[in-house]
Amino acid sequence: MNTGKTTLAFALTLLLLAGCKADDEYSVWPCRFAYDNMVHQDATLAAAMSNASRGVFCIISESTRSGKKYLNFQNSNGDSSEQPESAEEQQANFILGINNGIIVGFQTLNTDGANGGFVGYDIQCPNCARRENNTVNPNYRVSIDDKGIATCSRCHKTYDLNNGGLIRNGQEGDTGLEKYVATTSGPFGVVSVFRR
Repeated sequence: MNTGKTTLAFALTLLLLAGCKADDEYSVWPCRFAYDNMVHQDATLAAAMSNASRGVFCIISESTRSGKKYLNFQNSNGDSSEQPESAEEQQANFILGINNGIIVGFQTLNTDGANGGFVGYDIQCPNCARRENNTVNPNYRVSIDDKGIATCSRCHKTYDLNNGGLIRNGQEGDTGLEKYVATTSGPFGVVSVFRR
């Protein structure tokens, strides 16, 4: 038996298993969002896109009025704003999670990695969505506070946005918030959130 080939095969197997584990970290729920805040200069969103303001998170949702689409921003500092979508952005057909809402920001814990702790979460409580078997049109939104805690309006479970969206008061079988791949190039740069 060739120990060099065996060692290489073992190392490749470990790498593949680690890759599967990393993929399991991210949601399979739909999400597709890329936004250039250099164009819009939205301060509410910028607060959550700044590495210097770790622990500030922003809810992003979309609304339509008189046939025009808007992006709505509400951050954990209590600020809110609205920006009309450009023609290009409207054509991009953003998908903001499973029911029109994602959360972005720099967490205060788990700051290692390529994104330096910048995270994106679905706004829906995953435990209510699964318990009700409703990932098509759920309405189990979480709200966020200034301490980086997200709370489900239905089951009142809480999630730590600063620590990977982990559940704080769950029961056996409960999971943390659904995470998306998220990147930012700075407060007045580009933010993108998508499923892996």
